Amino acid sequence: MTHQNDLDGTSVPFAPSFVHRLHFTSDVFGADRDVLARVLEPSGDRPAKVQFWADEHVDRARPDLRRKLRAFADEHADRIELAGNVQVVEGGEAVKNDIHILERMLKVFHAAGLDRRSYVVVIGGGAVLDAVGFAAAIAHRGIRLVRLPSTTLAQADSGVGVKNGVNLFGKKNWLGSFAVPWAVINDASLLETLPDRDFICGFSEAVKVSLLKDPAMFAELCRTAGQIRRREPAATLPMIAASAEAHRRHITRNGDPFESLEARPLDFGHWSAHKLEAMTDFRLRHGEAVAIGVALDTIYSSMALGLPAEDADRVLRCLVDLGFDLAHPALSDTRPLFEGLEEFRQHLGGRLTLTMLRRVGDPVDVHEVDDATMRRAIERLQEYGAEHSSGANEAAETASRAGAGDPARA
Repeated sequence: MTHQNDLDGTSVPFAPSFVHRLHFTSDVFGADRDVLARVLEPSGDRPAKVQFWADEHVDRARPDLRRKLRAFADEHADRIELAGNVQVVEGGEAVKNDIHILERMLKVFHAAGLDRRSYVVVIGGGAVLDAVGFAAAIAHRGIRLVRLPSTTLAQADSGVGVKNGVNLFGKKNWLGSFAVPWAVINDASLLETLPDRDFICGFSEAVKVSLLKDPAMFAELCRTAGQIRRREPAATLPMIAASAEAHRRHITRNGDPFESLEARPLDFGHWSAHKLEAMTDFRLRHGEAVAIGVALDTIYSSMALGLPAEDADRVLRCLVDLGFDLAHPALSDTRPLFEGLEEFRQHLGGRLTLTMLRRVGDPVDVHEVDDATMRRAIERLQEYGAEHSSGANEAAETASRAGAGDPARA
């Protein structure tokens, strides 16, 4: 059907067809290696040209990784052509903060002769997936990207998504693209070397998506929070899978995968989280910042939108039981923190639209924030955080300022 436009000519709506492939494995370079081999489809009668990229934290934690990747390529030489050496890039947010790393990625793609039917297979945390994914998205307007997330955060959320990007002008993901990955493989063995601090980070996103979409999932998170904190596979792996599937359902069935509408419901709690990351020079992990942001917007929802106090208490208790510290010195610096609202608006465009909660499983979009109420919410969060603080955030902040840096994140 053709629709008459107000201007000369006509408007023809159309919807491109995408496929989102998500696999769950236990040993992707061992017993489950055929899962990866199957997603790397040959191009006609020619083997698939494949280039591997690895997060330096994964590479360091797994000295046998490069050998396993070469052995994988050799075993499947009839269908895979290895395009050069395994490429290793800086891990964590640093890979997104240096635009020259992006240029290096593009040079490596070009030197290897990658094309639109080639594959970039990236193994790493969410930041590395974002940066390498963005390079793949803009080279030839899109090289096939296969993500192997190595953190709970990436497996539960960002690795399943359709966003790529790097940071610019001191702003999170200012430069980026929407691109559906060719495939995502969530492999349990890749999480084994993850430090405890980073292991729990992914579950803040699980809390977020369950609050928005699945009260039963949220209840299960609350029930098993202690087991998750102790890294018991019987609790952690099903919850990571549930979170990944919830995020994929939103992307594939919600009708707005590329965020062309006003709201970004999956970014509940993120306006402050993104700003807190920048305010701490990214010493605060994304998952830790999201936990604080979700807690803050939950308290605000209880003060301004009628979220029952008992539900708000459940959210805060669940986050603490998972191991998150909801206190951070940066919360006291409200002037730059509130600038995060305008940055969040600019990133999407149009009027400010935030997702808040009326009930668990009942989100609502709001277009303005009452400053006085939000300040009271911050005060309440600081009080709660102080009462239940483990001191982890302040200790990490002190260690980073002293030059200890982030622990390896694999």
